[in-house]
Amino acid sequence: MKITGIETFLVAPRWLFLKVSTDEGVSGWGEPVVEGRAETVRAAVHELGELVLGRDPLRIEDHWQVLRRGGFYRGGPVLSSALSGFDHALWDIAGKVRSAPVHELLGGPVRDRVRVYSWVGGDRPSKIREAVSEQVEAGFTAVKMNVSGPMRAIASPREMDDVLARAQEARDVLGPDRDLAIDFHGRVSPAMARRLMRLLEDVRPMFVEEPVLPETQGDALASVVAAGTTPVALGERLFSRWEFKPVLDAGVAVVQPDPSHAGGISEVRRIAALAEIYGASLAPHCPLGPISLAASLQLAFATPNFLIQEQSLRMHYNGDSELTSYLVDTSPFEFVAGYANRPLGPGLGIEVDEAAVRRAAELGHRWRNPVWRHEDGGFAEW
Repeated sequence: MKITGIETFLVAPRWLFLKVSTDEGVSGWGEPVVEGRAETVRAAVHELGELVLGRDPLRIEDHWQVLRRGGFYRGGPVLSSALSGFDHALWDIAGKVRSAPVHELLGGPVRDRVRVYSWVGGDRPSKIREAVSEQVEAGFTAVKMNVSGPMRAIASPREMDDVLARAQEARDVLGPDRDLAIDFHGRVSPAMARRLMRLLEDVRPMFVEEPVLPETQGDALASVVAAGTTPVALGERLFSRWEFKPVLDAGVAVVQPDPSHAGGISEVRRIAALAEIYGASLAPHCPLGPISLAASLQLAFATPNFLIQEQSLRMHYNGDSELTSYLVDTSPFEFVAGYANRPLGPGLGIEVDEAAVRRAAELGHRWRNPVWRHEDGGFAEW
């Protein structure tokens, strides 16, 4: 079997899909994208594609090593995301050839279902009570939310009160039997993170995500981790096991590599194994499309230290294009009581609606993340 074709598709709302074809008619799908930089990743995909065309798709690890290390300059979000898409597609092909879901190729399932959570509140959190209530009524047992918009390096008492009020409002709706995850989105300075971590303890978050920027490592990150008893989660903007080691050394309790950014199924599995040494859990980052989520779920079913899975159903970024818009059969993403059932189909366990993808790609997209500024005109983290 040889790889004969590589095609990419920009599809709304902000995704990039990859199709890898073979001379035996078996094809695999991947989702290589950096949100807001899809065209850049697309170029990287086609450059890297020169290294795999004409080769055996079942040599997944060899392809991973060549795609990762074949260039003198390596890593970073763009190249790692391009590699991730190929890794998805090759595992998809391998599962289809062997008539087995990927998690069986990874050693078999270690659980019967996977807990998922939903996003609420948007980038500038609002209408928290209504949004959380809607997810509770839909059966979800956990939600995640931003608790602030732009935040100054030293926030005012009013800003801090607003953060606490939003978190408490969500907790009031969730009650004691459901979980609340809080995302700082890297908007908060280490000093404010230490203060807010203590103030938020009363709402008992499952974890606080990106309390500081991912490049804030060493003693500064360790001081945030030590500021309270709430578990700290980090990792959507880290791209390899080498980048995760200092984060784990600092005491982070939950690692959040994104299978579309951090080297695909192959590398996220290794990151999870590294985290296991530290007693840390895996909660894959995935506010993306169906292929990325399918890859995440295959990992979740095969990873002992998995915690919970992010997913983008009805997420505020999606608009008219939904998580299920490009699937022939939407049942793999029909969550029951806040859980995903184990996918039984071969490969990634989904069937991509190629006709719908090609139609959407005729329009494409130019999604960009917002650029925020503080009241004084200075740049603010989004």
